[in-house]
Amino acid sequence: MTWSAKQYSTFEEERTRPVRDLVAAIPTRTVRVAVDLGCGPGNSTEVLAQRFPEARVTGMDSSDDMLVSARARLPALNFELADIATWNPDQAFDVILANASLQWVPDHATLYPHLVSKLVAGGSLAVQTPDNLQEPSHRLAREVAANGPWADKIATVRHPPRHDATFYYELLRPHCSHVDVWRTTYHHPLSGGHAAVVEWFKGSALRPYLAPLDEGQKVAFLEAYLAAVSEAYPALADGTVLLPFPRLFVVATR
Repeated sequence: MTWSAKQYSTFEEERTRPVRDLVAAIPTRTVRVAVDLGCGPGNSTEVLAQRFPEARVTGMDSSDDMLVSARARLPALNFELADIATWNPDQAFDVILANASLQWVPDHATLYPHLVSKLVAGGSLAVQTPDNLQEPSHRLAREVAANGPWADKIATVRHPPRHDATFYYELLRPHCSHVDVWRTTYHHPLSGGHAAVVEWFKGSALRPYLAPLDEGQKVAFLEAYLAAVSEAYPALADGTVLLPFPRLFVVATR
């Protein structure tokens, strides 16, 4: 399963707004070393570097295509190929940012405390994850996958488990001096209508479903998905579709 920086960046302004809110909530302190885990095309890394201009900021991602875009965008910063699931640096960080990346990694009960352990005293772990597995966008993807001629390939595709605010607060509080958790639903106006909803999720949630399919099956799957989301998300009078997108935020200070 590969990532496309071009596809992901189609809705860059909408995807960047949550990380702006997240980074703004990081406690003010001297930040010397910061890392962006799952930096994608560099939009989140740019927000982090702007907030802490004196810091040495590194971006990390498991996708070569994303890193090519990030390096072109921010040539003065360092970007490295890395897998969050196995990331275990020797150094400690003032800030660890993970914007819309940890939802792809399993075993949060182990992962989150591990990331906190890589902070200096007073350092912050700042995480934003989509909280939309029960939204029509994801529920319908599962239904289309299970009920089409491609079911033998993708009916069992599942995203790693996600958890609620209480889970993360109780998990992190014993390791941290302060834990702030909140949930925000963004309502993104998509002028491209229902086709834009499909394009949005082609860059993220639909990737595991599309990856095993041949080209003909991909086209048919996307047509079926488009028909389903067209029923679930009513268009406004001008054709715009307002896409609700809930996200969960955690800022944990060691």
